[in-house]
Amino acid sequence: MARVYKLGDGVSTDTIMPGRYNVTTDRDALRRGDVIVAGRNFGCGSSREHAPLAIKQNGVAAVIAVSFARIFYRNAVNIGLPVIRCAELTEAVDDGDDITVDPRSGVMQAGGRPFHGEPPSGVALQIIEAGSLLDLVKSRGWSVLEEADVP
Repeated sequence: MARVYKLGDGVSTDTIMPGRYNVTTDRDALRRGDVIVAGRNFGCGSSREHAPLAIKQNGVAAVIAVSFARIFYRNAVNIGLPVIRCAELTEAVDDGDDITVDPRSGVMQAGGRPFHGEPPSGVALQIIEAGSLLDLVKSRGWSVLEEADVP
């Protein structure tokens, strides 16, 4: 069982990982957390990969939001951070609630109710399950991306 950290709309990458604190790429130098549930346009702002990386390195199991900024979503997938779209859950939970999340299926359980979100699919899911884009390529080769017709 994980704890919900509920945030609002328009949480920017500059709020998640302000540039002045973006002084390391050492993943082990960052901290730990649980599940983030947010509103619309999560991860808007600059395109730095450090924002989803900081979230992942905090031990966050998944980020669930109504919608994601496109570059944040792609960066999250590339580093293996599960991201799930689910407007219904965002309205139903509060900060501190208990939640379980299955990143593969997008099924979540909170307040005794099931919620069905839109998890990554296809090659994005393969990347997350491998741990990162780099891990997927190391284990299966570049052909896995060519087979999936990834732009």
